[in-house]
Amino acid sequence: MSYPPNDNLNYYQPPPPPAPTNGKSIAGFVLGILSIVVPYIGFLLGIIAIILSALSLKEIRNRYEQGKGIAIAGLVCGIVGTLMYAIIILFVVVFVFAASTY
Repeated sequence: MSYPPNDNLNYYQPPPPPAPTNGKSIAGFVLGILSIVVPYIGFLLGIIAIILSALSLKEIRNRYEQGKGIAIAGLVCGIVGTLMYAIIILFVVVFVFAASTY
């Protein structure tokens, strides 16, 4: 008994392409790191990093994209940078106010 030739030998489907990484999570991560490193404007960069990272976490959940860890790291770095420069600004304001009263 002979079987007819089978031209289609693909028994398995190729794996699906990987999900794309969310761009806002990468931007939030970069700005979060810069908020810690860059003096004077680190406070503003930290606020932008927090916003972008929070938006990217929502988009990742809705669109099934990758980059959740990067978004969380950007959020943490943004919070740390913002708090660090907020404390420094508070100390400078208190010091200037205390120095001007004498």
